[in-house]
Amino acid sequence: MATIGIGMLGYAFMGKAHSNAFKKIAYITWPPPLEPKLVGIAGRNTDAVEEAARRYGFEYATGDWRRLVEDETIGLFDNGGPNSLHAEPTIAAARAGKHVVCEKPLGRDAVESYDIWRAVDATGVKHMCAFNYRFVPAVRLAREMVDAGELGEVRHFRGRYLQDWGDDASLDTWRFDVDAAGSGALGDLMAHVVDLARFLNGEPTTVQGFTHTFLPNRRVDDAVEAAVTFENGSVGTLEATRFAHGRRNALQWEINGTKGSLAFDMERMNELQVFRADGDRARGFKTVLVSEADHPFWQHWWPPGHIIGWGDTFVHELHHLLEAIANDTSVAPYGATFEDGYRAAEICDAMVRSGASGGRETITFRA
Repeated sequence: MATIGIGMLGYAFMGKAHSNAFKKIAYITWPPPLEPKLVGIAGRNTDAVEEAARRYGFEYATGDWRRLVEDETIGLFDNGGPNSLHAEPTIAAARAGKHVVCEKPLGRDAVESYDIWRAVDATGVKHMCAFNYRFVPAVRLAREMVDAGELGEVRHFRGRYLQDWGDDASLDTWRFDVDAAGSGALGDLMAHVVDLARFLNGEPTTVQGFTHTFLPNRRVDDAVEAAVTFENGSVGTLEATRFAHGRRNALQWEINGTKGSLAFDMERMNELQVFRADGDRARGFKTVLVSEADHPFWQHWWPPGHIIGWGDTFVHELHHLLEAIANDTSVAPYGATFEDGYRAAEICDAMVRSGASGGRETITFRA
């Protein structure tokens, strides 16, 4: 079986999620398109990254990501570092001929995201921006239903991402450092909402929104609100905050069409709410447990009704990338390319501009 060496930048939250996925791919998705081999992992804290290498099973740890770029045994560079470390290492790895996956947001703003996309795309390597929620079985099933016309003409898209951990002035991580993160809830959470809006409902055309910071002296946004229009004629609202007490990881969306509606809550990730307008209206939404043998991604897992978890979305995501590498197929449309990462950043930046001007922003993309 062909193998591919993995070099990873970042060892904490995303480092754990991606390492776990690569290890599961090797046996859960048997036979994998390529067998991942965990070669090297890089991070700034020497003790922490060495411990991570032992814990996850990497062959070596390093404090310098350039060693990963120079290592000829590494074929895939996985960047889960802080947002400020997305551009230089990812571009350098691609120019060294390595395929690349980079966590979202792709860059700290649309300009940086565009530069990353264009520089990496010019090398010809496979590239994926890690919007893992595209790889939730219920989300993929919803995409298939929309594509099949089961909702008819879409009229509304509502999306929100609510968490509650940000209401603490003592928090001191890179996510609250404007230089390292670029933004707060905008890049951390709203980027996911925007990507799912694009994935399920098509391209937004205009946006009117604003960001807001609740805690004094905090330099990143705590919440984002926006109203959008879409190319397909529908309208929508998008929301993100890290100040919604009681909401631990509530990524929620709803689509309303002329023939029916769909609704989803990440805190119940194995379920999709389905309403069909031609049925008995008194019965309301039907809860579909997305775990049947013919449901998306389920060929890798368990008998019907035996649900999976959040970490397994990364198994699906990285398996998709390995298939694209092994078979020389496109990462799009189901995986998010770096162009998708750039477009999400452009929409997020339009929300910031709208908040500053008080007006509605027309969304335009650079080629």
